[in-house]
Amino acid sequence: MRRFIPVLLILFFMNCKEKSNALITIGHRGAMGHETENTLASIQKALDLNVDMIEIDVFKIASGEIVVFHDEKIDRLTNGSGDIESLDLEALKNLTVEGDHKIPLLSEVLDVINHKVPLNIELKGPGTSEGVMHLIKTYMENEGWTLDDFLISSFNWEELKNMRRINKDIKIAILTEDDPLDAILIANDLNAVAINPNYLSLTKENVLEIKSQGFKVFTWTVNDTKQISKLRELGVDGVFTNYPERVN
Repeated sequence: MRRFIPVLLILFFMNCKEKSNALITIGHRGAMGHETENTLASIQKALDLNVDMIEIDVFKIASGEIVVFHDEKIDRLTNGSGDIESLDLEALKNLTVEGDHKIPLLSEVLDVINHKVPLNIELKGPGTSEGVMHLIKTYMENEGWTLDDFLISSFNWEELKNMRRINKDIKIAILTEDDPLDAILIANDLNAVAINPNYLSLTKENVLEIKSQGFKVFTWTVNDTKQISKLRELGVDGVFTNYPERVN
């Protein structure tokens, strides 16, 4: 049975800047093709490139803060080693990220974006839902953000279930590396607004089926202009990209 698209979803996409090609440009970890991923510089670069949405990744560290980082280990991008979740705030501040950056707190990213564009927060680690929702509520109460400024996604569907238990209205997208049609059931269960599949898994037929069920299709991570054109022809609604300027 075809789902009715909720009013919040309509409002959300009205918030995105209109483009003649109707393809939403989502800055992947900011604009990581230009600046080190998930840093404040990368977030600012994405804004400078006029993205429609920004995507980041978050973990909860040992002292309780929500930080913006992609990997479970800090080894690849910092001068340290070990698990990101084992750090406390002091240890985090002492790290240097490639390019002479710092690992930002989610609150710092929110301050930079200043609700100029919607933010897709990917929940990487377990137990992130509560802290993320606390910050969302704080920024809604004090900084003029609304629920329509946020989209929550994760490959960890249990964490998405927890987020839905915490808040019945926050927009959720189902991340999947597998057959995207297999995500429809959980998307319906969580009243999600989108399914976010690997672009390599998409066909004209499965994109049409997902959209016929009432979900948007935001696909990752696409940096080649010819591939972006092909995905537009398939009917996807948006692409995650390291190079936002290539979506035109």
